[in-house]
Amino acid sequence: MSSSLYEIVDLGDGEIGLRRAGEDSEPLVRIKFSEESVHFLGEARFEVAKAMIEAGMEAVGDLAEQDMAAFELEAEPRILH
Repeated sequence: MSSSLYEIVDLGDGEIGLRRAGEDSEPLVRIKFSEESVHFLGEARFEVAKAMIEAGMEAVGDLAEQDMAAFELEAEPRILH
């Protein structure tokens, strides 16, 4: 993701979304909690959603690092004798 600011927003009906701050656009990520979960978690569902989003962003960062390392290995010059 770019260096934009993001916000976690209540989309209603048990959904929480991640979107660019200050925009009223389609969320980049949607998390849907069941009615039972909404009842159980209450306002804590935002903290749970935040932890889920952070874990996802960390996983994306790890995957990007792996892809970059693989790319660097492929780009190394090879000397054939």
